[in-house]
Amino acid sequence: MPFVFIFALGAVVGSFLNVCIHRLPRGESVVFPASRCPRCLAPIKPYDNVPILSWVLLRGRCRSCRRRIPARYPAVELLTALLFLGLFIRFSSAPGTLAVALAFASSLVVVVFVDIEHQIIPDEISLGGIAFGLAASAALPSLHASSMEAPFLGPVIAAAAARIPLLPPPNSSSFASALLGAGVGGGLFWAIRAASGRIYGEEAMGFGDVKLMGYFGALLGPILALLTTFFASLLGSIAGLILIGMKQAGLKSRLAFGPFLCLGAFISFLWGGRCVAWYLALLR
Repeated sequence: MPFVFIFALGAVVGSFLNVCIHRLPRGESVVFPASRCPRCLAPIKPYDNVPILSWVLLRGRCRSCRRRIPARYPAVELLTALLFLGLFIRFSSAPGTLAVALAFASSLVVVVFVDIEHQIIPDEISLGGIAFGLAASAALPSLHASSMEAPFLGPVIAAAAARIPLLPPPNSSSFASALLGAGVGGGLFWAIRAASGRIYGEEAMGFGDVKLMGYFGALLGPILALLTTFFASLLGSIAGLILIGMKQAGLKSRLAFGPFLCLGAFISFLWGGRCVAWYLALLR
């Protein structure tokens, strides 16, 4: 029963994420008005708003205007449900980490689909994510274990934490790591963006990517922020080469980098600590 419940909860959250994906790029409220068809604006009845199932029963068409409902809607609901189920299995013994993981995964879903469709990253996610990352880090020091235990970096974080009187250790160390992570993640991408603009006359990435990396750095810390950059660059390069090989893109084609950053951040969130420990063991 817990698995059924968490899957259903993920599908319901996915339905709300669809609203965010559609409305945030258009500057619309995600609360008002209630769910409606984006084409004919007819309100969606509660029995037509059941995640996944309603789309299947309606055969992918609006009941009022009979226009097609994009397959993205059930796809987002199913993806979110599967993410919730997988994260529940992984973190069910740690409720605090589970809550952070579910919120983090939900924000990633919105960023991926908005950036693919509109080539933008909503400030509501990136800037709001920085605040969320700082708060979560202050509450859950385990999020920043890799950075706080890292050689050389750990003492720097501890020294900075000593200047944060409102939080007891290790919460103050985790919060200091979050601040440093936001600066490292956002600062690195800001520097890349500025340098590419000067060298090539065109920025290599949008400012939305800079703010998004600030969010990831705040939640994951400086070590995993750098690991996120590595994974995102690797995955983006592989995808680019595949598209070039399929003649779907050229060497100067622009790809939305947000989805690769999200995937890199998700990998770092789940397995980044193990990757860092493995790498440090090799150095020893």
